[in-house]
Amino acid sequence: MVAWPIAPMLCKSVEALPEGDGWLFEPKWDGFRALVFRDGDAVYVQSRDEKPMARYFPEIEAAVRAGLPARCVVDGEIVIARDGALDFPALLQRIHPARSRIERLARETPASLVVWDVLADGDDDLMARPFAERRARLETLVRAPVRLTPITAERALAQDWFTRFEGAGLDGVIAKRAEAAYQPGVRAMLKIKHARTADCVVAGFRWHKQGPGTLLGSLLLGLYDDAGVLHHVGVAASFTMKRRRELVEELAPLRERALEGHPWASWQGEESASARASASTSTSTSTSGEHEHEHERKPGMRSRWNASKDLTWEPLRPERVCEVSYDHLEGSRFRHATHFERWRPDKPPAACRYDQLEVTPAYELGRIFGS
Repeated sequence: MVAWPIAPMLCKSVEALPEGDGWLFEPKWDGFRALVFRDGDAVYVQSRDEKPMARYFPEIEAAVRAGLPARCVVDGEIVIARDGALDFPALLQRIHPARSRIERLARETPASLVVWDVLADGDDDLMARPFAERRARLETLVRAPVRLTPITAERALAQDWFTRFEGAGLDGVIAKRAEAAYQPGVRAMLKIKHARTADCVVAGFRWHKQGPGTLLGSLLLGLYDDAGVLHHVGVAASFTMKRRRELVEELAPLRERALEGHPWASWQGEESASARASASTSTSTSTSGEHEHEHERKPGMRSRWNASKDLTWEPLRPERVCEVSYDHLEGSRFRHATHFERWRPDKPPAACRYDQLEVTPAYELGRIFGS
């Protein structure tokens, strides 16, 4: 059987579904990539960066023993599905040092394994076989509680998935060549993700770690709700070093008297208290930051992944508007860092509201996660 670790096959981004014959399409799951190795009772779950991750998901080990052959290697994604949609924030909370917390969350918000490829079945190394053949073999191996991702050769159906599945938390479509071998570490698949634009208020910034005081790191973005409250929704951080220097000078006038009447003035300085608190609670079973609701996220809140990360920020008078591109909205915030497109001097800050964002109704995941 194929031994671990194996570098997972990767994707390259394209703007549209490919044309022509020989393509197979799958929904793009929004979870943690996982290669799973089973040899009898021994189960090894490997992350995308080739690290063990089974300790965070004990219920996945049990699912593998119940739903996969005694000796196999499969590729897939760990997700949490509830209320008809994927819940990525719940997935993030599982990466925690406290075993008691992990075991509790495994009961309260159990994760599922969705698989899409098989690399080995018993003594058969299948990586050199065509993907269409591997998929056919996989369909004979998987049973509940492990889930099998949908697949189609019809481009029109894949395009329909691209639209409908987003409301359930899936963030695009993957395209694979039917004849392709499994190629570890190679960007041999195509990824088509959602990309949209939004006009946001620029209400602050962070310094770049390589040049505090001289290089801008990221812009802090805001959107107004129906009550006129400006919420911190994410950052734009895609700048060259030259542009980072220019932005420091360009935004300097907006730093003058920036805290006077600033909607986030009460948050200034909370980042240091948050960082101090994280040092004493990093091994506890709950922290204030992890249980904040999305609408309460603040520019200076500590990072879940790196408690020592500097999240201090500098306020700007919220008078400028920029257009950014984004791929996914998670709750009330952009899931990933956005891409700065352009300034919008023609747009008043008060017009930067949540209601400009496209909202897709949730797609029923019952066919995949039904009993």
